[in-house]
Amino acid sequence: MRSLTRRQAILAAGACVLCAAVAAAALTGNVGLALTLLAVFFTILFGGLLLIARRISGLARAQRRQQNDVRAVLDQTQRRLLGAMEELLLHSGDRHRELDDSLAGRMRDHTRDIEAIVQLFQRVTPRAPMPPAHAPADLLDLLHLIRTRKPRFALELGSGTATIWLAYAMEQVGGRLVSLHHDADRAEQARASVATHALVGVAEVREAPLRPVTIADRSFPWYDLEAVADVHDVDLLVIDGPPASTGPDARFPALPLLTERLADAAAVFAADAGVHGRWLETTEGLTREGEALLSYRRVVRQLSRSQ
Repeated sequence: MRSLTRRQAILAAGACVLCAAVAAAALTGNVGLALTLLAVFFTILFGGLLLIARRISGLARAQRRQQNDVRAVLDQTQRRLLGAMEELLLHSGDRHRELDDSLAGRMRDHTRDIEAIVQLFQRVTPRAPMPPAHAPADLLDLLHLIRTRKPRFALELGSGTATIWLAYAMEQVGGRLVSLHHDADRAEQARASVATHALVGVAEVREAPLRPVTIADRSFPWYDLEAVADVHDVDLLVIDGPPASTGPDARFPALPLLTERLADAAAVFAADAGVHGRWLETTEGLTREGEALLSYRRVVRQLSRSQ
């Protein structure tokens, strides 16, 4: 009884009163009244049952609607989940292919570098431990160029690990190398390496601090020209400096400033091909010969000779 609501308690009390009235009418011999009250009781009971059935039917419909809504949400969630999984799988597949391609590219680069290092040591017999070879494939191309062209004089812009390799190659062909570096400590380290390999008679490392130079109304930090005041007839110009960190187009001034110091026929080696186009546009007599190699021929002297 305590669990009944107030409305349910009133209905239960009414039913009890009605049953009591039926019983009292029957006991007093008033059968007609008792039957009437009993009919009223069953009518009310039948109405209550219909009301309960209606409530149950409404609850069932509401439950079915909720189930349909839940099913629709689950179906939508499942579709979204499947779509997300498909997108993730596609992205993972693309990323996997990218990683495979990147790894394959790196493996090819490493293989090429290892092959180049082996060939470098086949061509050079060092007298002391060699420094690590930076970009050995480019260095191998450069040493092949020296062996085939046999330059008498080479100028390197930017001393480094390649300087010793270049000095050995120039020694083999009977040439001479001058190398510039803007940093005093690095220049001294390069000179010490040259001395360690007994290449002092072949290679000279000069300190050339960066100074502002003006080309076509634009200022560039570049090597002090005093360091190359005595340099002429350069058969091979190797451009590996100044570092790109010193400013945009850091290596562009090389040809505008050194063209007059090149031999009538010279080779220009620059692995950084970013400025090749500008050099080709602004330097008369310059042509592209390879990915990192440019060829220079002095046009004015050729014309004067033909006259």
